[in-house]
This record gives sequence, structure tokens and C-alpha cells, in this order.
Amino acid sequence: MRAPSALAHNRVVSEKVVQKDDLEAAIEARKELGAEMEPAVIDAFVERIERRLAARDEESERSLRRRREHQREMILGAMGISVPLILFAGIFTGLVGVLAVCAVLAVIALVTVRSP
Repeated sequence: MRAPSALAHNRVVSEKVVQKDDLEAAIEARKELGAEMEPAVIDAFVERIERRLAARDEESERSLRRRREHQREMILGAMGISVPLILFAGIFTGLVGVLAVCAVLAVIALVTVRSP
């Protein structure tokens, strides 16, 4: 018997990459065309799966790139507002205010990095 993680992984693959209809169509095509055309049917089916996997990988890369750009924008924005905030905190509240501003900026950076 397979481990639960392997079953979960296979379920995800079967649901997103290999549609049941596609598999059934390939099996039917193999039955109709006979054993001599089996390699061509299998190659076409595998090619379709590879295209779907490639498209999914590209989408994953685009998503990661968008996330990284968002993180960069948030951190640069926090750094941009940090200069006047530290300046005003230093003038009006002293060291305690400067430390509070730095702590808030550190929290913003941590939340931005850890957000999904």
C-alpha cells in the first residue's frame, strides 16, 4: 500500500494534469487503432501531459515573480517612509520613538516576507 502523501500527490496530478476523459480517449484510440499504433497514441498522450506540466510550471514561476515584486515594493515603501518617520520620532520623542519606528518597520518586513 502507498503512503498517504503519495496518494495525495497522485490525486493532485490526476485531477490537474491528467483529465479522466483524456485518459479514456487515449485508451479508446489505442483500442481502435490497434497495437501497431500504440507508441504514437502513447507519445501523443505523454506530449499532452508534458505541455500541461510546462504550462503549470510557467504559471508557478509567474506567481513567484509577482510575489517577489510585491515584497520588494512593500520593503522599498517601508524604507521610503522610514526616513521621515525616524526623523520626526527622533525630534519629538527621542530614542524611544526611533526604536518604535524601527520595530514597526521590522514587523512590516517580516510580514511581507512571510505572507503567502
